Amino acid sequence: MPWNPEIYNKFKNIRYQPFYDLIDFIKPMEAMKAIDLGCGTGEQTSILADKFSNADFLGVDSSEEMLEQSKSLESDNLHFRKATTEQTIESGEKWDLIFSNAALQWSDDHEILFPKLIDLVNSKGQFAVQMPVQPENKLNIILSELIDEKPFKSYLNGFKRDSPVLSIDAYAQILFDGGLEDLQIMQKVYPIIANDHETLYNFILGSALIPYLERFTEDQKTLFIKRYKEKIAEDFPKLPAIYSFKRILLYGRKA
Repeated sequence: MPWNPEIYNKFKNIRYQPFYDLIDFIKPMEAMKAIDLGCGTGEQTSILADKFSNADFLGVDSSEEMLEQSKSLESDNLHFRKATTEQTIESGEKWDLIFSNAALQWSDDHEILFPKLIDLVNSKGQFAVQMPVQPENKLNIILSELIDEKPFKSYLNGFKRDSPVLSIDAYAQILFDGGLEDLQIMQKVYPIIANDHETLYNFILGSALIPYLERFTEDQKTLFIKRYKEKIAEDFPKLPAIYSFKRILLYGRKA
């Protein structure tokens, strides 16, 4: 899936606040072996490595485009590797901190994935994850409705990526069953104030739209974008608009 760091980083400030809220849960540990799953350009992993200077951090991401920008950030306690979350799990390597900010929504089957990740946390280690609550976020709902409409459903040959994000109750049970303590489980709204509809479109353009746009021909893409922007305008008739972007934050420490 081709990621464009420039488009994604247009909303860097908005995307960083939940990252800082998540790292506030993390407790320093001596000689902490840590991994950042879905590290993107590595900027946030670099912040983590600076904050927890006694830790050794590995940032992993499956995107060559994103990782290309991480090379200049490597240091004695920060390195990067191209890999998927699933490949990382298959390695069986264990960690004192498994961290992931706005990435695991791209991995399927969270009922299976999350227990496997928690199993890779060492005793006394920490697990910290943040994701958008896609099933409840309006721009994702508009997208889900649009790809079921004609002619886009036929253009996509029925392709639809349903969000794997579960309910808070489901994650609470998974973290508890995984032996995590000191649990912090919450949903928080990070409001986006948009002066125009193009801002809302550009926000989702750098993430959830990617797997659909890459499947269209140019003519199909033009039509889809036009209709998607029209639906945004219909659902956000008042400007400036507030987009109540919901995210889930999960934290726990292994017994």
